[in-house]
This record gives sequence, C-alpha cells and structure tokens, in this order.
Amino acid sequence: MYPLKRNRRLRTNDSIRDLVRETIISPKDFLVPLFVTEGKGIKEEIASMPDYYRLSLDYLGAEVKELWNMGLHAVLLFVKVPENLKDNKGTEALNDDGLMQRAIKTVKDACPGMLVMTDVAMDPYSSFGHDGIVENGQILNDETSEFLSEMSVSHALAGADFVAPSDMMDGRILSIREALEDENLINTGIMSYSAKYASAFYGPFRDALDSAPVDVKNVPKDKKTYQMDYANRFEALKETEMDIDEGADIVMVKPGLCYLDIVREIRNEVDVPVAVYQVSGEYAMVKAAAEKGWLDHDAVVMEQLTAMKRAGANIIASYFAKDAVRLLG
Repeated sequence: MYPLKRNRRLRTNDSIRDLVRETIISPKDFLVPLFVTEGKGIKEEIASMPDYYRLSLDYLGAEVKELWNMGLHAVLLFVKVPENLKDNKGTEALNDDGLMQRAIKTVKDACPGMLVMTDVAMDPYSSFGHDGIVENGQILNDETSEFLSEMSVSHALAGADFVAPSDMMDGRILSIREALEDENLINTGIMSYSAKYASAFYGPFRDALDSAPVDVKNVPKDKKTYQMDYANRFEALKETEMDIDEGADIVMVKPGLCYLDIVREIRNEVDVPVAVYQVSGEYAMVKAAAEKGWLDHDAVVMEQLTAMKRAGANIIASYFAKDAVRLLG
C-alpha cells in the first residue's frame, strides 16, 4: 500500500519549492558591520577576513551609498583606534571629534536614511584590549558601566540611531538607558549583546581592530570573567530578560551558527526583536574552505544565513550581507 500523503509533491520543482518555502531571506534582514580607520584613501583588506576591509572616512561614505542602493539600510560601526590614543580608561572614546563620532556623521551625511548602530565597548580604546577598566587583575564592572554610559551619550549626540553595548558588564543597560534619558535622548535605541559568549570565533575581528587582550602581568589573559561560558544555556535567558527589563530595545546572540539553539530559546521567550551575529571566525572559515575548493561558497553562505533566520533571528549581522543580496538577485 503506497502512502496517500506524499511530502515530495511539494519538492517537485523550483516553482513549488519557492511557493511553499517557510523562511525567506531579504536585504531587510541584514545589519552590515563596517570597520573604520584613520587616514584618507584607505581601503585595506583584513588578512584573516578575505574580501573585507578597513575603510577611511572617504571610503566609508561611498560604501554606505552602495549599501543603500543594494537595499541594505542598517550598519554597525567599529573603529580601529591608533595605539597612541589607547589607555586603560578608554579616554579617546569620549572625544567629540573622535573616529567613531566622525564616522557616524560621515554615514549620516552620505546617506541620511541609513540606520546607524555603534559598538559601545572599551576594547578598541583599551591599552589592555579589554572591554572594561582593569585594576589589580580584575575588570571593574560598575566603573566600566558608567563609562559606557558616557560613550553611548557621545555616540547619540553624534547622530547614532542605536547604541550597541557589547561588553557584558552587569547593569550596563540600565545605566546607559538612564544616561540617555537624562540627556533627553529618548529616541536613541539600545541593541544589547545580551548573550555574548566567550568564543574562539572572534580572532579575525580582533585582528581587524587590533583589540585582543594583551599578555602582561596583572591583566586577565581572556574575557571569560565577563563574557558567557559557551556551555551555558539557561544563563542566556537570564541575561536577556535582565537586559529587556533594564531598557534594551533589541537583544543579540553572539556568535551565530553554534548558538542557534540559544537564538530559538530566546525567540520563544521574549517579545522584542532578536538579532544574531555571524562572527568573523564563521566568515573566515567559509572563505578559507571555499578557497580550497572544499565548499561551495555561495550555497554554504545562503544555507547558514537561512538557518539563522529559521532559528528565530529578526536581524542578522553578517559580513556576507552584500554577497547574500547579490545572490538573491
């Protein structure tokens, strides 16, 4: 007796598969990370991130115009800070004419409708490469949170639509929200890196910004005292719920592919948009394997991005955003 219900009928050809597809990727899903550097006329490829670049401000303006014309309407800015401007307190981050502040204005001048999110963390500015102030071998939580609040206000005054604290200090979302409210910056959003894991997938990103922890006495060698243990699941829900209670408008899971169970858990529990970050190590692995001819680059990119959206992500921060839009045609 053959089955009356044959699931393969809905897989017969491209037309029927397109018609019944449950998860659809579009340009509107993407948040595009951009790396900004000092100088002029600089478009410098990142060695560990093939086809991805550090851009000077003149190139940044041209890039955001291209993104906009492709249908990519949101960017996440990161800055590579010169070594001579780094210190343990991240002082340069509060410079009204600093690289981040100028980058925000550059994007808005070039493309006023572009949604600008900014990285709020100390590591690009830290002489120790940490996301917080270091003292006696410890990362100071409350002092760091206060500083991140000042940084967030500075970004918002420069024109950022959203600030994106990526540090994982306890209580920093409430501190940032109160600081923004005190300055009447009531429309500035917060996208919190709520479940950011202490992952081995961040290496190429740290190359891009020269922001890895330094190996010196009385400085933690890694970020495990504030970023989450990758073995933990329920902790991610607790962190996320706390951030929402403190005023986060969007929550994020980072990294992406190895943490899709966390994306789904959070999506099932919260009523705010959920973002996922397909991080630099995930990008670099696909690029390296494709260069060797071991994987079909385009097919793997689209499969991974679809998996992230299928898991429940409303927003995907990805270095493959431009590739994906071209593939979508």
